[in-house]
Amino acid sequence: MQLLAGVGAPPSPPTSVDYLVVAGGGSGGGIIGGGGGSGGLRSTVTNTGGGGSLESAATVSAGTTYTITVGAGAAGASGFATNNGNNSSFIGGVVSVTSTAGGGGGCQPPPGPNTGGSGGGGGADNAGTGFPGAAGTANQGFGGGTGQGTTRAGGGGGGAGAVGVNASSGNGGAGGAGVSVSMVTGTPVIYAGGGGGFSEGGTKGSGGTGGGGDGSGVASRPATSGTANTGSGGGGSYVETSGAGGSGIIIIRYSDAFALAASTTGSPTQTTTGGFNIYEFTGSGSITF
Repeated sequence: MQLLAGVGAPPSPPTSVDYLVVAGGGSGGGIIGGGGGSGGLRSTVTNTGGGGSLESAATVSAGTTYTITVGAGAAGASGFATNNGNNSSFIGGVVSVTSTAGGGGGCQPPPGPNTGGSGGGGGADNAGTGFPGAAGTANQGFGGGTGQGTTRAGGGGGGAGAVGVNASSGNGGAGGAGVSVSMVTGTPVIYAGGGGGFSEGGTKGSGGTGGGGDGSGVASRPATSGTANTGSGGGGSYVETSGAGGSGIIIIRYSDAFALAASTTGSPTQTTTGGFNIYEFTGSGSITF
């Protein structure tokens, strides 16, 4: 009996894959600090940060090794300082996807705020000047909010889904919202929220949805850090160390009609659910289809 062509044959490697690539978030500013900007977010399954259009699936080839680099979040900043996060990337063959690190929040006196995937929020100084937030990267994230100088408060860091909120009347600006992505189980997860700004006498700025850290306030110190593996920004500080940025994440998925990856490094979490083979990298590594 002759078998029909393809019947009983092993599944083939995929020819294209979806991705979510989120960079590490920026720290809040160290003294009279704005919130840190989130890491840039690029995705094929939801509109990208910064209001960009949906990206196209990545074309992949069997036997090619694709390097996965998950960017670390920025360390918290002490004194007159701020820190950017680190880029995340998915690179190999014709694939070259890089998300830009989150910008650190401003402080008094500047440095910062810094541009990034999303921009850091502006700080303030003792002379009554509030500084503007920094810009985000097109199609990856938004800019930070402006600091308020009269009563000294920091602007919120930009998020992948919204601009950081300006400080006002002594209140720290909230971090910009992150972006909701249904990548693993069909249940939306929010990534890349901006960090909240510091407030000297009013209400601290809350972190943006998606894991942004809160700024510090009179009754609530120190600032908090962005949540790990969300790419969120850290909260701005008064005189303590500011909140650190959250580390990034990379998720690769494709139809489960195709074969599992031939090999991986970096110990990604692999699941097959909802019709997809899914690889979730919370640290750097590689994947070969």
